[in-house]
Order: sequence, then C-alpha cells, then structure tokens
Amino acid sequence: MYQILKKRVLTPQTKLVVVRAPYVAEKAEPGQFVIVRVREEGERIPLTIADYSREEGTITLVFQEVGLTTKLLGLLEEGDAILDLVGPLGIPAQLPEAGVVVAVGGGVGVAPIYPKCKEMTKRGVRVISIIGARSQELLILEDEMREVSEELHVCTDDGSKGFHGFVSEKLKELLTAGLKPDEVIAVGPLPMMRATCEVTKPFGIKTWVSMNPIMVDGTGMCGACRVTVGGETKFCCVDGPMFDGHLVDWAEAIRRANMYRDEERIALERCAGCGGEKHV
Repeated sequence: MYQILKKRVLTPQTKLVVVRAPYVAEKAEPGQFVIVRVREEGERIPLTIADYSREEGTITLVFQEVGLTTKLLGLLEEGDAILDLVGPLGIPAQLPEAGVVVAVGGGVGVAPIYPKCKEMTKRGVRVISIIGARSQELLILEDEMREVSEELHVCTDDGSKGFHGFVSEKLKELLTAGLKPDEVIAVGPLPMMRATCEVTKPFGIKTWVSMNPIMVDGTGMCGACRVTVGGETKFCCVDGPMFDGHLVDWAEAIRRANMYRDEERIALERCAGCGGEKHV
C-alpha cells in the first residue's frame, strides 16, 4: 500500500505528498523517478522523486495538476493510497564532488532540482541556485532551496518577487558579471531549459537538463519517451532523464510534447463533473 502520509498544497495547482514506499526509498538517488497509476483503468505517469528518507521508508513527490491523472492524484488526501508505484527508475544524476554548480529550476521543476542541490551541498559543492515562476504565488520550495544553496536567486516573470524576468535571464546576468561555474543543471518547462542552454553555450559551460517526455512503461520497451540527443535516439526512461542540453534536439522535443494536447483536453472535459470523486 503506497499510503500518503503527508500532503502539502504548495500552490493552487501544485501539491506535495510524502508516500510510504520503503523499497523505493531504500534505493532512490537524486535524478530518479517513479511511475504511478492512480486508478485501475488509469494511465501511468512519471513523477520525479523530490526527496526520500531511507530511515522512514518514504519518498516525496511534487506534481502540478495539468492533466486528468494529476488532477485525480491531487484529490487524494492523507491516509489515502496510490494504486501503483514503481521505481526508482532512470539513471541517477551525475553529480560532481567539488567545484561550483548553478542549479536552475523553473516552476514545478524546482522540485527535481532540490534533491540534487541537497546532495551536492552535502558533498561540499558550492551551489548557486536560481528558481522562478510566473508570479510569487506560484513559487515553490523557496525555504527548502535556501537551505541547500550557498546563494539563492528568486525570479518571477511579473516582478512580484525577486528578479523581474526569466531564470535564464538571471543566469545570463550572473555569467556576464563573471561567475564561472563548472556546470549548470536546469530543470523546468522545455522552453525554459532550451533558453538556459542557449545562455550557457557561448560560455562553454556543460549544461545538464532533465527531460520529461510522455512515458508509458518506464523501462525502455514502449519507445514513447524517445528524444534525440547528439543525433542519436535515446529513451529518456533508461538513458536519462538527464542529458547534455547542448545536444538535445529541442524543436523535436517540444513538438512531441504537444502531440496529445487535444486528447488531454478531451479527457479533462469528460471528467469535468468528477470534482470531488476520488475514484472516477
């Protein structure tokens, strides 16, 4: 039973749940993910492991309610259980043991950045973090990120808090001012990660991104999560989810991410009346 032990509402659309999953917690590493299924006839979706406790046998998941499955997941409360959960999946992040790393998180992408920063800080890496959202009300995990960062820069698109602009613009400002990180890690919406890579490329800074394509089985069998990296086809679930951002075919990734928008809209419309029902 993958019981929800704790739930936090981070924003109107973003939830955090702590789930009892001792076998997953025992093996989890920063950068890995799980596949969850909320109901018997439901789809399988990937969610990054935002934190884990081997001692307590728990993992933390942060998700944004965008499609039908995440909305149904958001209806579950403490004491409820997720039907299926498998993991940890994916290759753990290749984190450095020393040096300077800039971690860039946009929107719900701040959650996958957090465990990486936590581990790097533990190793003695100098971590400079940049997190952002459209507005102050949509920022998540600011306090947690501050605890695992030597510096934390907060950005909002509308200027309601911190730097007025995109996280990629703040990164460019820091690099232009003379900051010389050994590498950059960026997680967030595809356009944000692409923009970050465009900023770092002229500076010759190794830049890792965490790709989030459509995924079905999470074990490399279905091929749904394919991405083109350096001219080669990779499966995000078994070859990633982290890749060299300067080698990703961003146009293809964005095009594939939009393939099922109509189907997602139809699913939400069909479930428009299921507001308070947990097992629709």
